[in-house]
Formats: sequence, C-alpha cells, structure tokens
Amino acid sequence: MTTSPPEPDAAPDAAPAGTHVTPDEPARGMRQLTAEEFSLTESVGGVRGVAETLLPGVVFVVVYIATRELMPTILSALGVSLLAVVVRLVQRTPVTQAFSGVLGVVIGVVWAWRSGEVEDFFLFSLLTNAAYLLACVVSILVRWPGVGVVVELLRSGLAGAREVEKREDGDTTPEPSLGDLFAGWSAWRRDPVTVRRYALATWFWVALFGVRLAVKTPLYLDATTEWLGIAHLVMGVPLWALTLWATWVVVHPVLKNPQRPPHP
Repeated sequence: MTTSPPEPDAAPDAAPAGTHVTPDEPARGMRQLTAEEFSLTESVGGVRGVAETLLPGVVFVVVYIATRELMPTILSALGVSLLAVVVRLVQRTPVTQAFSGVLGVVIGVVWAWRSGEVEDFFLFSLLTNAAYLLACVVSILVRWPGVGVVVELLRSGLAGAREVEKREDGDTTPEPSLGDLFAGWSAWRRDPVTVRRYALATWFWVALFGVRLAVKTPLYLDATTEWLGIAHLVMGVPLWALTLWATWVVVHPVLKNPQRPPHP
C-alpha cells in the first residue's frame, strides 16, 4: 500500500512529462498543480481513485482487528488491490493508479510474510516517506526545489519542449540539442521569486512526509498495528489532498506571472 495516492511522483494517473491534458481529460494527481482551477476530487484521482487507494487499508485494519492473524490480513488487502486492477482491465480503463497501489501492497505483503510481523506491511511506506523527505530537503538546499522540477516537467518536459518548425521551403530546422532543451526548461531558476515560491511549496511536502514519519514510526516500533493502519489511512489521502492544494495556491501565481522567464 502506498502512503499517498500516488506519490509525488508517483501521482495518480499522472501524464508523462510534456503531455498536455485535453479539455475532456481531467488533470489528476500532481497534474492539478498546472490546472487553471484546483479540483479536490481530481487531485486524489477522482472518486474511483480514492476508493482504490483507501479500500486495501480499510480491509487491512478491519481484518486484522477481527482475526489478529498475519496471513488473512495481508492477503485480504492484496486481494482488494488485485480486484481493482482486474475490474479496470475488464472495463478497459487506465490501470495506472490501481497498478501502482497493487505494487505497494505486494511489497508490503512480501515484507510482512518474510518477517512474520504484520506491522512490516507498512515498512515500505515508512521508508518511502523518509526517502521523499530527504530528497525534498536536498532539492531545496541545492536550489532545485522538487516542486519546481515536477511542475516545470509537467508543463512541457525536456523531450518535446520544442517542436521541429517548418520552413517556408518545406524543410525542417534541426532539432534542438539536449543542452538547448535543458537550458530552456531550467529558465525558471533565473527568477528568484519563482525559486522562492517553489522552495516554499516544497517545504509543504517536507512537512507532510515529516508528520507521517513522526506519527507512524513510533506506532511501527511499538507494533501497534491497528493504530498504525488507522494512521496510515488518516494521513494518506486527506493530507495528500491538503498538501497538493496548498502547493497549488503557492505555485499558481508563478505560472500566471507574465514577468517569469519564457518557457520553451
């Protein structure tokens, strides 16, 4: 089970960098950061995305409280995640979010099964949060705030940042080099205001991961599994959505600022 609907990167139904969302296709997950208006529902992957994210955790907690047994608990959570993928495959709908949830659950199941300790089901999510927290802090210190990197990649990406232009004679101009693409994409770093806003927004994610670790780590160490499962649910989708909204509030003026360096 993942600690957030899709990770910062692992955002629900996130489009590849450089993919533009069509008017009929809602911007979901991290793509909400570049949306004109923020949608709380779409930020967590829609109603179906919320269900697919929460159900494995709900089933885990309920079955564990009822049985206090390892295998029924972890297998029931895995079964719910697999069912979500199967339903999407049958309906021929995108499986990105459901599959990412299954991957996290599978890792948790394997770790808990190997150790024989049911709380190890949550160890992968704890380690993931710690890694994201460290990455965010480092990105701020080196003045490449993580939120800025993600937002700018979502806006256009390196690949395809510039399309080959047609000349009047029908020929095409040479495609820009990787160095040209990188220079154009990173132009936002020349604006101190933009960098400061991206850094502030990245601190929100540091706080998110830090709070999760501060609450869940003691519960994990004390093997208080039922409360660990409840904390995992409460601090998953709700905190993710709140942090994403706060990030959008800070980032949106940057994207609308006519004085910011031109984007390729």
